[in-house]
Amino acid sequence: MPELQRLRADHAPALLTFEQENRAFFTASISDRGDDYFAHFAARHEALLAAQAAGTDHFHLLVAEDGEVLGRFNLMDVADGTADLGFRLAEKATGRGLATAAVHQIFELSATTYALTSLRASAAVTNAASRAVLIRTGFVPTGEEVLLSGKRGLAYVRELPT
Repeated sequence: MPELQRLRADHAPALLTFEQENRAFFTASISDRGDDYFAHFAARHEALLAAQAAGTDHFHLLVAEDGEVLGRFNLMDVADGTADLGFRLAEKATGRGLATAAVHQIFELSATTYALTSLRASAAVTNAASRAVLIRTGFVPTGEEVLLSGKRGLAYVRELPT
């Protein structure tokens, strides 16, 4: 069974492979990270670890038993008891309830480990899979439309048990 793990330095090679192998799949529903992201991946990974150490962000990977990264589940812009949730799942891992289960685990971590009381999220209108995960896990649409890298999206919020 895949395990949700807090991002570590030694995750870098598997995470880069995940991003490279799923680039076209991700680009179908969200904006492409661009070639610069891959060219400077090591520095980007270090920056994520620094932000995590500072407590402004919390990054998690869904890791298979063999060490393969199947997904990312990130809490960003942590402040005043709230954070933005972002996630992406490998194409081969979709349709098995893994994203839904991982988001539920993020709720538990958010409330108990990070002392958060609510999460915000957004998804492109065309990203039906992410919107379905948000709704299944109790996120509520705020009615606010957002732009996500030039794409029309919807904003959601989820209060966490205290």
